[in-house]
Amino acid sequence: MEKGDLLYEGKGKRVYRTEDPEALILEFKDTATAFDGKKREELDEKGRINNRINAFLMDELAAAGIPVHHRRVVSDTESEVKALDMLPVEAVVRNVVAGSLARRLGLEEGTELDRPVFEFFYKSDELGDPMINQFHILAFGWASREEVDRMIELSFRVNDVLVPLFEAGGMRLVDYKLEFGRFRGGLVVGDELTPDGCRLWDLSTGEKLDKDRFRRDLGDVLEGYREIGRRLGVDL
Repeated sequence: MEKGDLLYEGKGKRVYRTEDPEALILEFKDTATAFDGKKREELDEKGRINNRINAFLMDELAAAGIPVHHRRVVSDTESEVKALDMLPVEAVVRNVVAGSLARRLGLEEGTELDRPVFEFFYKSDELGDPMINQFHILAFGWASREEVDRMIELSFRVNDVLVPLFEAGGMRLVDYKLEFGRFRGGLVVGDELTPDGCRLWDLSTGEKLDKDRFRRDLGDVLEGYREIGRRLGVDL
């Protein structure tokens, strides 16, 4: 499959057209960013590691019957994906209090939740991805009521797959974000599942293995990413 024109470039990925209108090439960059791009650094091999972890996790979801856009890895940093009509919202599932949830509610980071928390956010770098709810989504026509319900259903199904998967590797899935798009009349999980978009802590020590190592200047960012891959059994 030939990579065509650049369709979109974000902080951590590039998306290219192909000769197949239903297929795109997703390229993972070595760029690490935080705070809406205000903090930025190039980390050699980050793109390759994220590409491999994403492919592994997407394949695990697909094996569990969850529709995903990932098709196959085509190079060290690139994967073929389905061409989705992306919704302008993202879902966040939280199993443990951390990040913005701790700041918003004045809770101590690491507080266990009796049940997962689900939140919607509007995708807008300029606005800082503000938190929204289903009434905003329906009022502005960003998705139908059926699609809202489907996003919630799929998000919790993803949680049911990922939580035990990471626990088997000695990791706690603290939280993660998902994006969705339309494909052939149905909703599909898109974007990525990597340490850039989820929080993962060591089950025993609480050590942060994810992008918070970059956000909080904890050091050894790529070593944390590699450790996640090793514990999952990903061929890095």
